[in-house]
Amino acid sequence: MHRVNLTIDESLYEQARTHSFVSQKSISQIMRESLSEYLKKDSKEKKQVELVMSAADENEILDILKNDEFISENDFKKQFDL
Repeated sequence: MHRVNLTIDESLYEQARTHSFVSQKSISQIMRESLSEYLKKDSKEKKQVELVMSAADENEILDILKNDEFISENDFKKQFDL
């Protein structure tokens, strides 16, 4: 596991602390679950992240990030019947 520092306002912290108490989960566990759910959402950024994570080298990553118009490898294969 990796440690992450987070700055939030007092109101959000109090809500998290109360939720932690009621659910009997640590704030860290709540944050891990929340971040996991957020990252599961289908979005343009998620597709870019998947492409970057599978990129072979730095140049391929830079090409992916500078190009707003991209499609996933699977979509490309479907589009061109590969």
